[in-house]
Amino acid sequence: MKYILTSFLLLLVHATFSQSTFPSFLKGTWKQENTSLYEHWDSLNPQTLKGFSYILKDGNMKVSEYLDLSSKKNLLTYTATVVRQNGGKSVSFKQSKAGADLVFENPVHDFPKKLVYKRISDSEIQVEVSDGKGKGETFKMFKQGIDGVKDTGTANPKYDKELALKLGSDDYGMKSYILAILKTGTNPTTDKNELQELFRGHMNNINRLVEEGKLVVAGPLGKNDKTYRGIFILKDVGTIDAAKELLQTDPAVKAGVFELELYNWYGSAALPEYLPASDKIWKVKH
Repeated sequence: MKYILTSFLLLLVHATFSQSTFPSFLKGTWKQENTSLYEHWDSLNPQTLKGFSYILKDGNMKVSEYLDLSSKKNLLTYTATVVRQNGGKSVSFKQSKAGADLVFENPVHDFPKKLVYKRISDSEIQVEVSDGKGKGETFKMFKQGIDGVKDTGTANPKYDKELALKLGSDDYGMKSYILAILKTGTNPTTDKNELQELFRGHMNNINRLVEEGKLVVAGPLGKNDKTYRGIFILKDVGTIDAAKELLQTDPAVKAGVFELELYNWYGSAALPEYLPASDKIWKVKH
């Protein structure tokens, strides 16, 4: 769980200003001193940051863990899911102290149990990782791509800043979406007229969400043993709860013909760019 250690330094930086202030300061890319370990954070909504840790070697990125930082009732919770460890289970640390230093603890975790973060400057943080009894390590991380700090990432000669801003892209050309998997629901109706009406409303709702700029991918899945029927990829809807509420406008979902499984998904910010072309290549409407 060493990668968890580096991750915590980010969430503490901005939180040192005030316990009630969410650490949006963490948005961006950070590099651990004297290593090739990086960490990148993006804002999912005003109370949630999503991130990942990775190693950069010969220009190739290898993700080591996925991160989540959220605030509820002014209490920060940091959650890490390490790739190929713990059977895919996440480990959470709760904020236990705020002030000049910020402290997170998980007394039942093997290591670390306690993390203390100290802000040195806007571009530098020191983090102490321990077992809660003084045994551990201390290291620094530096924010990349700001004044006074050399950006050690690989530059892209084709980078289009205007397009990146338009698409809401992060430094890696990526952004957060919501992935919805539509499953066979609990409504067992076989009434052809009812189903026809529900599926007509289903398609109309898809078109409406596309026109509103909320839906970027929609399509059926092939026959499978998991009762999965299709997928949606939603953008700029905020939280999973907001996506769930939005998709209740689908008559087939509302009637229970479809059920939803919703996930945060991190993908190319350029995904919506295919939509204008898609409207020029269909010959027969569904």
